[in-house]
Amino acid sequence: MENVTQEMWTSAAILVVAYALIFSEVLHRTAAAIFGAVVMIGVGMYMGFYSQRAAMLAVDGNTILLLAAMMMLVALLRPTGAFDFAAVHITHWAKGNPKLLLIYLSLAVSLISMILDNVTTVIVFAPLTVLICRLLKINPMPYLMAEAMLSNIGGAATLVGDPPNLMIGSAGDISFNSFLIHMGFPVMVVWVGTVGLMLFLFRDQLAEGGKDPRTLVATHAIKDVEGLKRILFSLGVVVVLFFIHHTLHVLPAYASFIGLTLALLLIRPDMEKLFGDVNWSVLFFFAGLFMIVGGVEASGLLDLLGHQLAKLAQDPGMLLLTGLLLMWVAAILSAVVDNIPFTVTMIPIILGLESSGVNIAPLWWALALGVGLGGNGTHIGATANIIAVSESEKSGMPEAKITPILWMRTGLPVMFFGLILASAVYWLFFEMFTTI
Repeated sequence: MENVTQEMWTSAAILVVAYALIFSEVLHRTAAAIFGAVVMIGVGMYMGFYSQRAAMLAVDGNTILLLAAMMMLVALLRPTGAFDFAAVHITHWAKGNPKLLLIYLSLAVSLISMILDNVTTVIVFAPLTVLICRLLKINPMPYLMAEAMLSNIGGAATLVGDPPNLMIGSAGDISFNSFLIHMGFPVMVVWVGTVGLMLFLFRDQLAEGGKDPRTLVATHAIKDVEGLKRILFSLGVVVVLFFIHHTLHVLPAYASFIGLTLALLLIRPDMEKLFGDVNWSVLFFFAGLFMIVGGVEASGLLDLLGHQLAKLAQDPGMLLLTGLLLMWVAAILSAVVDNIPFTVTMIPIILGLESSGVNIAPLWWALALGVGLGGNGTHIGATANIIAVSESEKSGMPEAKITPILWMRTGLPVMFFGLILASAVYWLFFEMFTTI
């Protein structure tokens, strides 16, 4: 590609090396991310395309603080027995059937992810899922992967389901209802196809077996009713604020800290123990990853890719092809780098096309579908994925551990199959996507 500078090649090389270390597990993913961030900043400073300040600004504080607050709320909820109680009842609804359990859990996280941030949903459901699988004596790995992937898909359907959607909605002046109408149908088609594919891919792990759920009720009840009420009240405040945070101009992280503050005042927990329950390695992993991707963005590489796509869109007869290409490029890049920097890069480019007389509505929907579906390809493609991987490692069950290769073996087919289905809907109903 012409106009690729030495800075772009260098930042891309550092990204590839850091990702190779993460995927090979030569280093723990957090150590690899920190190493990559330090090298990216040092080399960027030497070559003049990146700085320490820029690296700090590249860290998405909203994501990091949201994760920390929700981890603490979940840690406060765990001793009340709420997870045990919910696990038993969900297990009974599924009648102990592993396939039904996967469908029910996937449907629950997808629907909730349409309303809440998908990261929050997985933080709550991942430990619950491990507990359910312990009760049934089955491997939690397929369920954790399905929840993360289908929460990513469900979150793509609404304006508030995923951070890039909020950015796109704000830039394109797209309402909640319009987003749901345009994205709901393709997401539903992809959801059904993905559940079917996962049932096939995990057919061996979902074979009949496990403990009879009828024997579980008596030993799993709520242990702290008053504590549960106080935590649920705090969580309820967070949920309400998540619903209206864009109207109040309140960041999701701030909304979660309002709920956490309420919980701390109502429960007065042991703060040392509470902070010990926070998964700091996950938070530092994301901080390092944001700095690495920030270096790639600062080098101008993402901007160059965006402008190459924009050239196609200026031909009126190529709008459908440009939309499809944007969807696939956005998805593939979102599987490798965080989808937020790419979305931030593409928004001004798409807005610039409008002044040239291009109908940019199809490009907004293509971008939203691409960044929403692409995160499923790798274990670091979406924040929810890392939460699921971390929970699999904490479960203490060797068969439950989700490795990078194991994730890609399922994630890549899921991503590409979802993109094929979304592309078919986009092509067949293109007229629908030409409006906002």
